[in-house]
Amino acid sequence: QVHLVESGGGLAQAGESLRLSCAASGIIISIDAMGWYRQAPGKQRELVAAITSGGSTNYADSVKGRFTISRDNSKNTWNLQMNSLKSEDTAVYYCNLHGRTSYGGYTLHYWGQGTQVTVSS
Repeated sequence: QVHLVESGGGLAQAGESLRLSCAASGIIISIDAMGWYRQAPGKQRELVAAITSGGSTNYADSVKGRFTISRDNSKNTWNLQMNSLKSEDTAVYYCNLHGRTSYGGYTLHYWGQGTQVTVSS
C-alpha cells in the first residue's frame, strides 16, 4: 500500500509563489515518474509537471517557465515550486507516483488526496 501526502497549498495573490510538497510512504519497489496534476472546477484533471527517475522533466505549456518540479529520490519526496501564479492556476493539485509496489507487479498510478490552490487576481 502506497500513501501519498501533499502539503503546501493555500491562497496566494496573482504574481506570488507557492510550493507544494508530496511525500510517499509504503513499499515502493521502483518509480518510473513522480508528478503533479490539477483539476479546476468543471474541467478534466490535467498534467502539470512530471519528473522521471532519470531526471527528465515534462511541463504543461501553461506553466512552462513558471513552475519547477524537483525530487529527492532517497526520501521519496517531490516538490512543485510555483512562481508568478495566475488566477487560472486555481485548482485542486494532486501528486502522482507512477511505480511498482511488488516484484513482478504492474506499474500503477498512485494519487494523493489533493490540496487546494487558490490564486486571487
